[in-house]
Amino acid sequence: MADTSSIFDKEAHAFMVRYLNHNSPTGFESSGQKLWYDYIEPLVDEMYLDNYGTAYGVINPGMDTKVVIEAHADEISWFVHYITDDGFIHVIRNGGSDPHIAPSKRVKIFGEKGIVPGIFGWPAIHTRRSDSKLTPKLDTIFLDVGATSKAEVLEKGIDVGAVVVFDDDLMELGENFIVGRALDNRMGGFAIAQVARLIKENNIKLPFSLYIVNSVQEEIGLRGAQMIAHHIKPNVALVVDVTHDTNTPHIDKKVHGDTKLGGGPAVTYAPAVHTKLLNLVLAAAKDNDIPIQKQASSRSTGTDTDAFAYSNAGVPSALVSIPLRYMHTTVETAHREDVANVVRVLYHTLQSIEAKHNFKYF
Repeated sequence: MADTSSIFDKEAHAFMVRYLNHNSPTGFESSGQKLWYDYIEPLVDEMYLDNYGTAYGVINPGMDTKVVIEAHADEISWFVHYITDDGFIHVIRNGGSDPHIAPSKRVKIFGEKGIVPGIFGWPAIHTRRSDSKLTPKLDTIFLDVGATSKAEVLEKGIDVGAVVVFDDDLMELGENFIVGRALDNRMGGFAIAQVARLIKENNIKLPFSLYIVNSVQEEIGLRGAQMIAHHIKPNVALVVDVTHDTNTPHIDKKVHGDTKLGGGPAVTYAPAVHTKLLNLVLAAAKDNDIPIQKQASSRSTGTDTDAFAYSNAGVPSALVSIPLRYMHTTVETAHREDVANVVRVLYHTLQSIEAKHNFKYF
């Protein structure tokens, strides 16, 4: 069994904190991708960047068989949409941003003159009538940047199209919980980077070319994965994303299944998930005493798995997910051991894939 104690050693932990704290809103991932690119470059033989910012490294390039491990790098955010005459700002979503969590949050606005601090304002409880139907929605939330006019907002370098992200950094709860704004899915990007690191440190010789891919624009429709799948034309794809911990209040397990932080990575049964590849993942987990949880998706997985699976006349694909609490909030929460076990199961699955593996259905 590979030594995975280095997954959260001082250097790796420092990278994780730096990478997850960085801002990579959908469509504007470049500076975050640069951090990931620089970290993984010494671990691979070749590095590339596509036109829209998907970064990927290649181990053992030039082989007939191409295997991808992939995560997406972008985080949800907002766009400045309308500026009122008295200097308040209205926004629209960039990805699946949740208006319910916006009031009272601090933000960073990426303007033409640099980052401008702001807040999502909200009327005080004292000023709302008991029968008020005012709730946080796209047409009721607003930003306050300390301006008294539209001209002041524009003078700060803020105009329509400026990107807005919540201003929240990583924290730790207890000994095992990691909490932050963008674990979906830069924690996946951290995990695949650690897979590359284990392969390098343990001098693993793979009989195929391994592509470690950090895609962009997943949050608006799997766009980065769609582009890179057609560019690489892989034979196999193992995708890492996050899934819901359903063991918190107000979640119906009959609807959403039973997945729990600390229970291990979750594997998904779905039409896009190739049965033979999924069986390799399950066997790798069993053979190496890695706990696994199971879930099912009735149609699409809603992840980059779908983009790879249905590209290039069909690519055998599987999904391994990190259980996550409070998805698309500023306090997304993951368990340290689940992340480590995602790294382990990918590491061992890759070593079970043969150069000419038969993924034919029968």
